[in-house]
Amino acid sequence: MDKYRCQICGYIYDPEEGDSSSGVAAGTSFDQLPDDWKCPICGAGKDQFERQ
Repeated sequence: MDKYRCQICGYIYDPEEGDSSSGVAAGTSFDQLPDDWKCPICGAGKDQFERQ
C-alpha cells in the first residue's frame, strides 16, 4: 500500500501502521480513511496529502 505525505507538516501516513491517535487500525489504506480524517500533527484534511 502507498504511503501519503502531508504537504503542510510532512507527516507520513503509513497504512501498515494506521493512526492509533485517531483509532485507525493498521492495514487501513488511505482511501479507506473517513472523509473527515485529519492529519494527527497539524489537522490538515485528506486533500492536503500526496502519494509517495
